[in-house]
Amino acid sequence: MERAVRAEPDSKETTSSSALSSAIIATLKERILAWQYPPEHRLTEEGLCREFGVSRTPVREALRVLATNGFVRRTGNRGYAVRQVRVKELEELYDLRMALELYVVETLAARGVRAGDLASLEEAWTAVRQQPARKVEELAELDARFHEALAALVGNGTLLQHLQAINERLFVFRMIDFTQTDRVWSTCAQHLAIIERIGARDVNGAREALRSNIEHGRNIVGNSIKEALARAYASQ
Repeated sequence: MERAVRAEPDSKETTSSSALSSAIIATLKERILAWQYPPEHRLTEEGLCREFGVSRTPVREALRVLATNGFVRRTGNRGYAVRQVRVKELEELYDLRMALELYVVETLAARGVRAGDLASLEEAWTAVRQQPARKVEELAELDARFHEALAALVGNGTLLQHLQAINERLFVFRMIDFTQTDRVWSTCAQHLAIIERIGARDVNGAREALRSNIEHGRNIVGNSIKEALARAYASQ
């Protein structure tokens, strides 16, 4: 009986702390995605506790989750820094991604792919086009999976690992991409075009469809970041 009496308040306290942590995560993530913080902006437990009017427990948990998801990185003295790729680094990542994925679609279109492998990808993106109202995190994850699924069909494990590493670093930017009006529809159309050209064994068509897809996202993200960076530094 004694344990049961003690467990109830602990449970309530844990629930309350979890709710506070979730709210802090949502707020900080929104700020980071909107580029309200410049790259390497420092976040401290003490500062966030004062801002949100909470104890260290929910703040510490929120920062841990954000660090795990790649939004911030741990620094010395219990501090954290906002992880935002600089424009030049972003461009280099997109260049590398383009080179790898052009090779992927060229290889698949040249040698052919089993119809079933392409059919599952086509069904997935047809479903997204029919029900586009989704969270940006979900859309970003689906987008990364699409490109990685194509890379996996090549059968080159090293290539896939490199693409996955790039996608991890670009995940936040994929979410920025999907905040743009009509981006879901255009991505669906572009993905379905890539699938169609690979299925038709049209090497040049597959390359152009892939290039259009990546360049479109790159331009949206690049322009958004340049504008947001100017605002972020101006507000400091």
